Amino acid sequence: MTPYLLLIPALVVIGGVLGYPLYRLVTLSFQEYGLPELIAHEGKWIGLDNYREILGDGWFWTVLGRTIAFTAVTVGLTMLFGTLIALLLQRLGTFMRLLITTGLVLVWSMPPVVAVNIWSWMIDYEFGVLNWTLAQLGFESFAHHDWFVNPIQGWAIITAIIVWGAIPFVAITIFAGLTQVSGEMVEAASIDGAGPFRVFRDITLPILKPIFVILASLSVIWNFQVFSQIWIIRNARPEEDYFLLSIYSFVESFNTSQYGLGSAIALVMVLAMLMVTFVYIRQMVRLGEIE
Repeated sequence: MTPYLLLIPALVVIGGVLGYPLYRLVTLSFQEYGLPELIAHEGKWIGLDNYREILGDGWFWTVLGRTIAFTAVTVGLTMLFGTLIALLLQRLGTFMRLLITTGLVLVWSMPPVVAVNIWSWMIDYEFGVLNWTLAQLGFESFAHHDWFVNPIQGWAIITAIIVWGAIPFVAITIFAGLTQVSGEMVEAASIDGAGPFRVFRDITLPILKPIFVILASLSVIWNFQVFSQIWIIRNARPEEDYFLLSIYSFVESFNTSQYGLGSAIALVMVLAMLMVTFVYIRQMVRLGEIE
C-alpha cells in the first residue's frame, strides 16, 4: 500500500486544482446561469435543456465540424513536416544538425502570445513584410492585402501558425526515435534494392509506430482546444467564420453571459478530449507492457 499512500498528496492537489473546476463546469451545464443568476449567485436548474439547445442548433454542428477539420489538417501537416525535418536531421552533419535543432528549440520555447504577435506583424494589412515581399515579387494585388477577409486565407494563416509552433516537438521526438533504428537493417534493405520510401515504410515506420501514435494523440488534444492564437490574431474579436469550439464556448459564456450554455459546450469539448486521452493512455500502457 505504500506507493498508493505516497500518491495521496498529489491526488488531493490534482483533485483541488482540476476536480472542483470540472465539478462546477458540470453543474453549470445543467443550469440557466446568466447575469441575473450571476448577481444572485444561484443558478436555475433546467436539466438537459442546454444540451438540447446546442445539439439542436445547426451552428453548433458547423463549429464542431470546423473544429474537427481544423484539427485533422493541422495534425496531419504537423506530423508530415515534423517527420520530414527529422529525416533531414538524420542526414545532416553535426554542425548543421545542431544549428537546425537550436532553431527548433527556440521556436518551441517561444510563448504563444509573442509568436502570434510576430505573425500579426508579418501579415499586417499596411506594414506586413509578407505583403511587401509579394508585392516586390510582382504580385501587386497583395499590397495592403487583408488576409482575413477571405476565411480560406485566414484559416491558412492560422494553420501555419499552429503547425509552425508544433513542428519542433514532433521533429525532435521523431529524430530521437530514428536514432534507435538499426543502421544495419536499413543498409541491408538498401542493398536488396529497396528505395528510401520503401525503407521508411517497411522498416522505419513500424519501429517508430508507437512514437507516431503518441505524438498524433497529443497533437489532437492540443489542436482541438486551440484558443489563444485565434483570439489574439483577431484582436479578441474573432468573426464567426473563425469560431472553433473553444472560441464558441468562451463567447457564449462571457460575451453573451450565457454561462450555462457555454459550460455545456465546454463539457462537450472535455468529453471529446477524454476519448482522445483514452487512446493516448492505452498506447502508453501498451508501451509499458512491451518494455
